[in-house]
Amino acid sequence: MITKGIDKKGKHEHSPSGKYIKSFVYGGLDGTITTFAVVAGVAGASLSSSVVLILGFANLIADGVSMAFGDYLSTKADKEYGNAERKREERAARFPNIEKSSLVKIFLEQGFSKKDTEKIASIVCKNKKACVDLMLSYELGIARKKQDPFKNAATTFGSFVLFGFVPLIAYIFSKSASIFRQDTFFIASVFTGLTLFSLGAMKCKVTRMNWLRSGAEMLLVGGLAAVAAYLIGYFISTIV
Repeated sequence: MITKGIDKKGKHEHSPSGKYIKSFVYGGLDGTITTFAVVAGVAGASLSSSVVLILGFANLIADGVSMAFGDYLSTKADKEYGNAERKREERAARFPNIEKSSLVKIFLEQGFSKKDTEKIASIVCKNKKACVDLMLSYELGIARKKQDPFKNAATTFGSFVLFGFVPLIAYIFSKSASIFRQDTFFIASVFTGLTLFSLGAMKCKVTRMNWLRSGAEMLLVGGLAAVAAYLIGYFISTIV
């Protein structure tokens, strides 16, 4: 039996795709909320389904591309920053006495005794890579993780478009199915609400929050954004 991230040999299991869960979840949330905000604003202005689809798809592609570029550039910048700091720390590691004194301070702050810190620091200093990794992790919060900027961007774009498409489904089928034609905005709201709650619950994989609370929180945030967009659309339609 395998229990929560630990295999039969007692080793932690990690999903290869787990490092992209953040881009997937937040890309999907942004896509759903921004697209539905457009739908709500147009619905508030009592405009036609055609307008909803035109603005919705335009927003979906434009914002999706923008989000993807943003994720690409931020991941690339983080990677470059980490590499630069690693090189700086590797240069500092050429002076073992200085690194050892820094390690002693770290271990003392962790609650080790003076005697133990000296022993641990001496052992760690014998392994340059381990020493650099520990210093970067503790001092700057930089973990040695492999992030592909392109894959992050592709994940964000795909998730944004996939989930951002949900609020438009009812409008797409409104001309061919009577059930969608009669209560188009209501059905779009239900689809969007379920999507937001599901993605919010999935967000607990990143935030470690309770899944029910995380889902409800995201549903509330998306709902407030939709109400604001709807009221703005309604207000503008009365004065234009």
